[in-house]
Amino acid sequence: MTSFADLGLRPELLKAVEEQGYTSPTPIQVQAIPLVLAGRDVMGGAQTGTGKTAGFTLPLLQRLAQHANTSVSPARHPVRALILAPTRELAAQVEESVRGYGKYIPLRSTQIFGGVPMDPQIEALRRGVEILVATPGRLLDHVQQRTLNLGQVEIFVLDEADRMLDMGFIPDVKRIVALLTSRKQNLLFSATLTDEIRILAKSFLRDPIAVQVAPKHATADLVAHVVHPVTRERKRELLVHLVKTRGVKQVLVFVATRIGANRLAYQLNREGVHATAIHGDRSQVERMQALEEFKAGKVGVLVATDVAARGLDIEELPHVVNFDLPNSPDDYVHRIGRTGRAGSAGTAISLVCPEEQERLAEIEKTIRIRIPREVVTGFGHRSEAPLMEPPRRENRRGADHDRLTQSRRREHPPKPAPVGAKPGPAATKPAQGADPIFSRPYEPGATPVPVAAPAKPSAPQKRERQVAALLGGFVRKPG
Repeated sequence: MTSFADLGLRPELLKAVEEQGYTSPTPIQVQAIPLVLAGRDVMGGAQTGTGKTAGFTLPLLQRLAQHANTSVSPARHPVRALILAPTRELAAQVEESVRGYGKYIPLRSTQIFGGVPMDPQIEALRRGVEILVATPGRLLDHVQQRTLNLGQVEIFVLDEADRMLDMGFIPDVKRIVALLTSRKQNLLFSATLTDEIRILAKSFLRDPIAVQVAPKHATADLVAHVVHPVTRERKRELLVHLVKTRGVKQVLVFVATRIGANRLAYQLNREGVHATAIHGDRSQVERMQALEEFKAGKVGVLVATDVAARGLDIEELPHVVNFDLPNSPDDYVHRIGRTGRAGSAGTAISLVCPEEQERLAEIEKTIRIRIPREVVTGFGHRSEAPLMEPPRRENRRGADHDRLTQSRRREHPPKPAPVGAKPGPAATKPAQGADPIFSRPYEPGATPVPVAAPAKPSAPQKRERQVAALLGGFVRKPG
């Protein structure tokens, strides 16, 4: 079995890896680390949770170790490596990995992302950093304000490139790549290597070597999948039942919307389940606090939107629950990738209502797995009343007949009756409640109603003038 020492890493890095608790490299690390150390451009793909971050962080630190120094001068610490991440959480996780693996190498690192004030970030950049982890938007903000110099970047890493594509960051990524020197090493890592990602890679990678250790859209082998059929109205009740009766101590729950995340967390707390929410509307401080409380075990349930599907690295997370199925099968892969990481087993639970059956079928088709169904006693949607009573057949037929009749009347209006023809029974008898004057035929000999002549206006009367008095208001004075 290959060890980290066999990959040619420095003793300082091997010591840090051992302290992190890792004994043997993952397949993506075995293939990627030697290529990065050799200076090649790499396009790496592996399912979430297989060690992609260490696959580029360790060789990056080793290649920059020649520039390590303890000088206090900012000029001795220019930005030499730029790592782009799509979300704030992922940027924080990557920078934490850089500090953890590089603790015995005197290289500086920092993270910059939106949602927090720029002043502390500007101060850190002025002191000098060799390794910069950033999100695209905030990085361009610093470039515009000229608080950042990227002229000496030697290594450029685009992490979670497929998520960058999904979130619409590719134009920003291309702007950033244009700011960098062409004499750099380029690395692209992603959970999936789709055709769109390969086209993006060709735009800035030079003769890259593709490394993919799992089929496209594959999920981790240590993750067990299960579907619980339930009606939409009883999903929350079922979730509370699972948490309380099956000993679920730490569970990450994914919902579709930010409002839904807040509502579910509030309702779970009312049911006696300690929960908190994390989504894009919360400030960065609130999001980081919620994440730390969840990691520390102070909160048992973390309700999140897909903004948290990337970058959440929680050791031995046992359960992930899809409260709402995602619209994209790729998002399902990224969601459940939060469990079953680093050799630990995990369970992916999906609460599926009848309206989500098509999404479930698309997910199973994509990941090529038939997910077993398990009906929880008392919660199966087959025994429940339908969510909406379908319209009766005769009502539908009557409505269709009325629409067809009206359409024919518009296309073929009724012909006028011939002169002298006797009116039918429908014409002779006025409708109930209708005034018979409207159905009476026109009589030309009828005496017209006389119209009264307009009255002549009377002669205008002369009004009295009002003259203001010095005291006592207005007094009347005859004109």
